[in-house]
Amino acid sequence: MASGGEQKVVLITGCSSGIGLRIAVLLARDDLKRYHVIATMRDLRKKDRLVEAAGDTYGKTLTLLSLDVCSDDSVRQCIDSVKDRHIDILINNAGVGLLGPVESISMDDMKKVFETNFFGTVRMIKEVMPDMKKRRAGHIIVMSSVMGLQGVVFNDVYTASKFAIEGFCESMAVQLLKFNVKLSLIEPGPVHTEFETKMMEEVAKMEYPGADADTVRYFKDVYIPSSIDIFEALGQTPEDIAKCTKKVIESSRPRFRNLTNSLYTPIVAMKYADETGGLSVHTFYNLLFNFGSLMHITMSILKCLTCSCLRRRTISPD
Repeated sequence: MASGGEQKVVLITGCSSGIGLRIAVLLARDDLKRYHVIATMRDLRKKDRLVEAAGDTYGKTLTLLSLDVCSDDSVRQCIDSVKDRHIDILINNAGVGLLGPVESISMDDMKKVFETNFFGTVRMIKEVMPDMKKRRAGHIIVMSSVMGLQGVVFNDVYTASKFAIEGFCESMAVQLLKFNVKLSLIEPGPVHTEFETKMMEEVAKMEYPGADADTVRYFKDVYIPSSIDIFEALGQTPEDIAKCTKKVIESSRPRFRNLTNSLYTPIVAMKYADETGGLSVHTFYNLLFNFGSLMHITMSILKCLTCSCLRRRTISPD
């Protein structure tokens, strides 16, 4: 394994499926073999899908390590097992979702989301940052979300965890710049993954004790169908996000914020168009509660709104 020569060491969290798996495989299959990928996951028993996708790169440009971002000891042991603890690129991808009325979500479940999405990322950065600062080189990538920029109804806790990581990284990027260490946020909109599909199916069947009947009805009968429409109209694939991430890594001057989906740009732009916050709040309210039956038409309008000037603000997967 090269540790500072031509081949860059890339450590990626959350590689058992979805975006993390696709990033790991894409970098490991790089034609110029510029990367040695250390793909990590909490449970190595879930490695089969990654190993299959990696093909002949497994054991060559891609190796696999156990890592639980929620454990100080696990993080330290994983980094200690890397030659000279040398990580050129850290990709923080591990994350969990949480969907539903807040009244029915336990505080423990909320804390678990923050433990992975926020503290897990912070734990990883704390472990690799001192070496990067000492070498005055390195790139930290954080998988955020458009929900770190714009709140989305019934995603309250997940959104909060992404807002937290956006604020943390926005602050940290200033310090790291002094040490020539780059920090980039990747901000996908809707992404088609098995995780999302399974979660939608499960939440539609669940009971929501503690939430009033109207709220549960809005969630199941209005929000979930509308979300499926949004995913179909605006959704990207994990491969799209992997390609966007590779572009950011290989940019000579990587941007701090990288929206991956130009079709989502107008939605984010609404927030900054009105300093009172009323425009985005009332637009989302009307989309969900007043025009739910017209969601297909609304999605078509959003596509038309996305012009070339807005696309320049995004990282295209192609």
